[in-house]
Amino acid sequence: MDEIRLEARAKINLGLDVLRRREDGYHEVKMVMQTVDIRDVLRFRKLEEDGIRLSTDKEELPGDESNLIWRAVRLMKDVFGIRQGVAVELEKRIPMAAGMAGGSADAAAAIHGMDRLFSLGLSLEEKQRLGVKIGADVPYCLMGGTALAEGIGERLTPLPAPPAAFLVIAKPDIDVSTAFVYSNLRADALPAHPDIDGMVRCIRNKDLKGIAARMENVLETVTVGRYPVVEEIKAFLKERGALNALMSGSGPTVFGVYEERETAERAYGELKGRGLAKQVFLTGFAE
Repeated sequence: MDEIRLEARAKINLGLDVLRRREDGYHEVKMVMQTVDIRDVLRFRKLEEDGIRLSTDKEELPGDESNLIWRAVRLMKDVFGIRQGVAVELEKRIPMAAGMAGGSADAAAAIHGMDRLFSLGLSLEEKQRLGVKIGADVPYCLMGGTALAEGIGERLTPLPAPPAAFLVIAKPDIDVSTAFVYSNLRADALPAHPDIDGMVRCIRNKDLKGIAARMENVLETVTVGRYPVVEEIKAFLKERGALNALMSGSGPTVFGVYEERETAERAYGELKGRGLAKQVFLTGFAE
């Protein structure tokens, strides 16, 4: 196999709690991760000469070692002694700096791609052990679907898919630094914590309203204060029929959960016309 095409899917956090800041600087989290149907496309091709060539369709995306795709390919080449070069082309559709794990999803696709391109025959667990060296979200992105994530995000418990729903996802015209959000979070002073265990029970029971009622993200305590548009979009979606709305990850992307397609479509159209968000999607959960 000399050339392959793979898709990388975005994620949202149905619930996100931060338990504490660890001595090593990482934060211990407890969150429910969910894949959604927004996808980047990556094409991998073997080269005759050694090296890594990464090209993207976004000028602002680097094609060097600062890109997680490049780092994932480099890691795979080093670990498995791959001498042959690799070219990667990226079509970027997942919003960037958005709290949707776009970079981690692309890195996960690169690990899958290298495994297939060079017939390495790796198990998911083996790929995840490599992926965590790139980033805490990469092991989840390698698996996808619905999962409870604990530790720094690398301890994963697969969950059943939630009931079908319609999602309006909106990314305002701002970029949020994950490092900024976590460095300004006071985990020891949070007034309340999300009911993640209750959400897991509702997912297992296929209770969409119960899931929506428990949607909460403690990182909003930082991001909303600095970027009020996040709260504006949440309120806009809930006023237009969403069961609930929440910021994903460290933001600024917001998603609303709808039971009815017609209601979601109307909210999607109105939000696009309002100008609160630069990118707006109408989509759903993905397995």
